[in-house]
Amino acid sequence: MLLAPERVFKADPIAAEILKRCTGEATVAAIVDDLATTFAAPRERVFTDVTALIGSLAAKRLLEL
Repeated sequence: MLLAPERVFKADPIAAEILKRCTGEATVAAIVDDLATTFAAPRERVFTDVTALIGSLAAKRLLEL
């Protein structure tokens, strides 16, 4: 879950896996590579999902880039 003023966002399992890796030190490329390897998924698809989630959270000011 992400807590924001007067809001709560419940992450689905995919979003939770992405968010676990948002440490402030890992690059987007490192996050994508780790997820693609961990889940044996196509890197391009993982990249699309990761950048969409990160972009959405940044737009809502829930994540700083």
